Amino acid sequence: MSEIAIIGDLDTVTGFKLGGVKKGKVVKTDEEAITAFDSCINEQVSIILITEKIASNIRKHINRTIGNEVLPMIIEIPDKSGSEATENEQMTDLIKRVIGVEMVK
Repeated sequence: MSEIAIIGDLDTVTGFKLGGVKKGKVVKTDEEAITAFDSCINEQVSIILITEKIASNIRKHINRTIGNEVLPMIIEIPDKSGSEATENEQMTDLIKRVIGVEMVK
């Protein structure tokens, strides 16, 4: 496991490919997103960048597939329309996955 992949809309994937990310999967439907996500898991990609909108649409599948595993690391990024979730919510989810404990104020 040592590769990075991007799953998203055409513009986002193109931008990351221009930036050097070799594996990119353009998706338009939830079914395509699930197939692309599963493909990344099967190819043992270590970091999966996925747009927030797509991730929220297939959240149950992502959680069911990776469970409490640390790898692959799933990083949700905004697409061209901007951020959906706050940065704090994403960091809280990442901490919970990594250490298994939810940090509460």
